[in-house]
Amino acid sequence: MAGHSAYLWNQMSDLFEASGIHPPDAPLADRLRPRALDQVVGQDHLLGQGGPIRRMIDGGRLGSMILWGPPGTGKTTIARLLAQAAGYQFQQISAVFSGVADLKKAFETARTRRAAGQSTLLFVDEIHRFNRAQQDGFLPFVEEGIVTLVGATTENPSFELNGALLSRSQVFVLKRLDDAALDQLLDRAEAHMGRVLPVDADARQALSVLADGDGRYLLTLAETLFALPDGDTLDVQGLAGLLQKRAPAYDKSREEHYNLISALHKSVRGSDPDAALYWLARMLNGGEDPLYLARRIVRMAVEDIGEADPLSILVANAAKETYDFLGSPEGELALAQAVVHLATAPKSTAVYEAYKAAARAARETGSLMPPAHIRNAPTKLMKQLGYGEGYQYDPHTEDGFSGANYFPDGMERRIFYAPRGEGHEAKLRERLDRWAAMRAAKQGDGPSAE
Repeated sequence: MAGHSAYLWNQMSDLFEASGIHPPDAPLADRLRPRALDQVVGQDHLLGQGGPIRRMIDGGRLGSMILWGPPGTGKTTIARLLAQAAGYQFQQISAVFSGVADLKKAFETARTRRAAGQSTLLFVDEIHRFNRAQQDGFLPFVEEGIVTLVGATTENPSFELNGALLSRSQVFVLKRLDDAALDQLLDRAEAHMGRVLPVDADARQALSVLADGDGRYLLTLAETLFALPDGDTLDVQGLAGLLQKRAPAYDKSREEHYNLISALHKSVRGSDPDAALYWLARMLNGGEDPLYLARRIVRMAVEDIGEADPLSILVANAAKETYDFLGSPEGELALAQAVVHLATAPKSTAVYEAYKAAARAARETGSLMPPAHIRNAPTKLMKQLGYGEGYQYDPHTEDGFSGANYFPDGMERRIFYAPRGEGHEAKLRERLDRWAAMRAAKQGDGPSAE
């Protein structure tokens, strides 16, 4: 219901704005809504001189576009101001509350306007919420120029929007508002209200942190502070007591999830324990399943470390078992310890690469049998066929190494595992080189690299 109310309020706001007045008791964020593109903060890469949207305006013709960015970065405002600057009629629908009938009505209205010489900018909020068939329904109206489509989404368009729709639109990425942009908004709020916020300098900075890049949410917080009795000035502790901390923007089923887990994995791979701990904390704070993180940590141990530090996989599995035993919050410390161990461990993908190469060779060579000397011979017939003949038990040989061939007959020997000498693999490299020399001496040939 909250989302529906916000949508209806926006519709009412448009009517008041068209009349040049503010709606009664309008929220501060609505009263401070920019009236021109130059007033939009934090998106100069799109709207500043030389920016792609600015070039459209200067050229006098708008193209269909997708505005992709976090909440509170100005997507709706930019769409409305684009229509105003280009002389288009602004029409807004929400994919959350609109169905096929609403779309048909919007397109027919736009068709009628076009016949009268008036262009329509159709703004579709949360456009990713329309299913694939509904998205396809936009195509003929966009292609015929009946509407100029401006879609807004907080989700990655590559995953959520049809390729056909994307091919007819430009995707513009809106940035999360930085501290400078948020500070501009607070300055505007103070100028509008005719007084400064009742907070000290540290609390004012904390206010921006709480907003987490969302300008609309920042102004909502500011409006709460302006409502305090005169004379009160809050410090950080007082601000925390008044305002509830906002849950971080994080959806475990969406792109943010994949961005953060990728950041965690790559920080470990890049041997940066501090960054790795930060991303781990971000995901845990966002409500990520700790066991999902534990599984990914085990994957890091086998993919990126392997035999360079064989202890890593034990540490990773132990962290998972510890979390199972202790639960939250104590078990999260075990995950943090595993992340630090893996980030500071030597790295090697030699086992990972060796297995992939061996798998390719296995597919290529089909059903070649093991050489006869290492086949079991439980029956007389098998012994007569030479199964097991000449097999040497390596631990009982003089050097503890027979140098026998263990590849199929008719298959050239290949090297899959080639450690580069990081950590524990330095010793393995020396041992493998020694065995290779002994094998060559015993067999009279050398290996070939895969």
